[in-house]
Amino acid sequence: MAEITNTIKHVASPLARQTLQDKELTRPVAGVRPIRLLPWLQVIKIGGRIMDRGAEAILPLVDELRKLLPEHRLLILTGAGIRARHVMSVGLDLGLPVGSLSPLAASEAGQNGHILASLLAPEGVSYVEHETISGQLAIHLQAARAVVGSAFPPYHHHEFPNSRLPMHRADTGAFLLADALGAAGLTIVEDVDGVYSDDPKGANGAQAKFLPETKATDLLATSKPLPCDRAMLEVMATARHLERVQVVNGLVPGRITAALRGEHVGTLIHTGVSKA
Repeated sequence: MAEITNTIKHVASPLARQTLQDKELTRPVAGVRPIRLLPWLQVIKIGGRIMDRGAEAILPLVDELRKLLPEHRLLILTGAGIRARHVMSVGLDLGLPVGSLSPLAASEAGQNGHILASLLAPEGVSYVEHETISGQLAIHLQAARAVVGSAFPPYHHHEFPNSRLPMHRADTGAFLLADALGAAGLTIVEDVDGVYSDDPKGANGAQAKFLPETKATDLLATSKPLPCDRAMLEVMATARHLERVQVVNGLVPGRITAALRGEHVGTLIHTGVSKA
């Protein structure tokens, strides 16, 4: 009978038998820029305010996305709009914790995604959940030129400190996903031309100046209203792939097409990534 031995086989590795909490030990491997999983992917985030406008805004947007399909492979992510603001207002009145408000708002983002996917269904486009995006997006994009999903990150009941409203919303989720996948770019589609020095629709709108180009760190330093999540600007500091994001006006036909072709048609927000 053959002798059976129980021995431990060690694999040579810089992290072998070491604690992963030691930054000095993990820096040689953790500091390397990861590979781009889907370098040909273009991520488009459609703002909830666009969807709130109904057919007048949505149908021309869908037509433009449909024409982009032969040229690009797209991950279309949708945000939440007025219905999410209403449900969060009710939730705040009821005293619900912020961790309970996040999935309520995310549900509307998903509803908006289902609307877009239904309108693009003749082109083979479908809505998929977060789990499918994270694990099976590549094969879905081999079957169709685009996939639709919710832009809200699935943090749900995780409580982030110092906020009564969910900090990480659609813009943040879209950026985290696009950067993790190593996408070619992220275009944020809103109902304004880009970022301004002040709210162009507010009381000081006449004095608001359009910013064609800026840095995430500069926007974080201001307290003025922004068309994107502040949490997105914070995570931009630790981006691994995306060097910039462009905010464009989805109500102007052709802006999304131009942005995906590399044209400067909105506000470019630069991240903390340095060119390789």
